[in-house]
Amino acid sequence: MAEVVTRGSGEHEQIADRAELRVTFAAHGADRSTAVAELGARVQPVEPALAGDGVEVRSRRMAVQTAWDGKRRTGCRAQLSITIRVDHVDVLEGLLDALLGAEPESLHGPSWQLADDSEATAVAQQRAVAEARRRAEGYAAALGARLGALHSISDTGTERPMARMAMESTTAAGSPNVAELGLEPAPVTVTAGCTTVWTLLD
Repeated sequence: MAEVVTRGSGEHEQIADRAELRVTFAAHGADRSTAVAELGARVQPVEPALAGDGVEVRSRRMAVQTAWDGKRRTGCRAQLSITIRVDHVDVLEGLLDALLGAEPESLHGPSWQLADDSEATAVAQQRAVAEARRRAEGYAAALGARLGALHSISDTGTERPMARMAMESTTAAGSPNVAELGLEPAPVTVTAGCTTVWTLLD
């Protein structure tokens, strides 16, 4: 019994309902304890915003190291990187204002995401299977045969890329006007792929 193997792919776009930010604060001091104290003073004003509704701190990573200017030691540098998830996109603008007002070393985001991608994945999978079937029907017709039952199907992977926008702020550049940046939720594309094996009938 003859068989035909085909592949299919599908995608579906859905407007993001969640965002992720990465912000880094830095401070210098004559020694490590002074640098860490300065860093804490810089971060403290944004803590209320980080504890707000719809905002979740996913991770904090601190680094403290000696600062050098060529071969000359100039003190110590402390750095804190924070990854933030924003589940209520309507609070994003206010959060960005608070973060940028504290003059971070850098801020990247938002990276747009889907809180629940199951619906988008299901649609992408349906489109992938439909494409694989159309291809199989085309081969069957080219051979003068009929397409029979599906023998097997395997998943070749589902991708959930994030729609990204990057922004960086430095103390020298000052705080941008967040309201003018148009940080609206962007569409996120979910893709799916499959390999199918069909029976060919005479």
